[in-house]
Amino acid sequence: MLDSTDTPYRQPLEDGLILRTAAGERDVERVAKFNGTIHGPGTAAMTRNLFIHHPNTRPRDFIFVEDERSGQVVSSLCLIPWTWRYEDVDVPAGEMGIVGTLAAYRRRGLVRAQVDYFKRRLRERGCLLSHIQGIPYYYRQFGYEYALPLEGGLRLETRHVPTPPDAPFTFRLATQDDLPTLMRLYDEAAQDLTIHTLRDEATWRYLLTYTDGTETECENWLIQDTGGQIVGYVRLPEHHFGEELVVGEVSRLGFEAALAALQHLKALAVEGDKPGIRLNLPADCTLMRLARSLGAHDLGTYAWQIHVPDFTALLRALVPVLERRIAASPFAGLTRDVRLNLYRETLLLRFVAGRLTEVANLGFTGGEAICFPPLQFIPLVLGYRTVEELRGVYPDVSVAPAWRLLVDTLFPKVASFIYTIY
Repeated sequence: MLDSTDTPYRQPLEDGLILRTAAGERDVERVAKFNGTIHGPGTAAMTRNLFIHHPNTRPRDFIFVEDERSGQVVSSLCLIPWTWRYEDVDVPAGEMGIVGTLAAYRRRGLVRAQVDYFKRRLRERGCLLSHIQGIPYYYRQFGYEYALPLEGGLRLETRHVPTPPDAPFTFRLATQDDLPTLMRLYDEAAQDLTIHTLRDEATWRYLLTYTDGTETECENWLIQDTGGQIVGYVRLPEHHFGEELVVGEVSRLGFEAALAALQHLKALAVEGDKPGIRLNLPADCTLMRLARSLGAHDLGTYAWQIHVPDFTALLRALVPVLERRIAASPFAGLTRDVRLNLYRETLLLRFVAGRLTEVANLGFTGGEAICFPPLQFIPLVLGYRTVEELRGVYPDVSVAPAWRLLVDTLFPKVASFIYTIY
């Protein structure tokens, strides 16, 4: 959201180019048009709404490069602020979004220059994580690693969806008046996920008000029982990969409601001449389990690419989580120094009587019993990959046998899913 007190940033680059942040609505409009040229008209609308109406964005999150000679915007990206919850810990995160450069200006390091500022902005924002949905491989050069499930899921043929006998449910599109119910249902479903997105009332209002005509537009279908009580919802994105009807979000559903939801989705798919239904949802939610039982095909998943600006800061924030895992394990009452060698730096976790009393960066050390390449430590901390899974791909992941159970206890595999906030 635009804020006149947010002083714009300006940095000269080579060849008459200037790295800038938005100074006002005129800059937002210029970059929105640029993004529309690069990514399509829906992205232009999304850009405008994100930086004029979204409750959490600020002008210095809106980064672009202009050619001073022509005044033309030639490259852009932005920081989209999120809050994740990791068990009971709120984790500020900054998505790197809407990245693009005009063809004539590529291979000049413009994205790299903007990423350098972006990472400074992450620190200003207090972000402990950064994430991006980006193209394969490219963002590894900026310290990003695949570490949370994103796109893919299950594909269900409409012919495999049975007709429920006298299903006592009806469906209608949500309105602004349904916001309290949507908030409650979302928060209940989020309890099933170790890592999920926090959505406050202002964010929900944004989703219901300012996403029409954008890349993140969704239909919000409410599920009602015979008494008119809302028992759940599904969100269907208008824009997505593939030709199927896609379900991108779901509340908790009982079996009968889930079966009725699939029948409603089948009707929508047939009406829209879609070749099937794709469920891009948490793996263990009822709708996914039911779809598997009906013969859905597993498409696998892509993943969010995650960057951790400061591992020490992240682990300090997660102290309550790590202490709780120790307390519920055979290591209850642990007194021990745990040294995690990330090759370029070593992190110290000092446990005293089960309490994590110190998290410190020891700098470069050698000869440690626990070693992870820094990028491969990210999926471990976020519970996306186990030590065993990482070792099967990366020989430089090394955990001495005497430490293996403790590392598995501190960093187990968990169920997580990140639903969008814009």
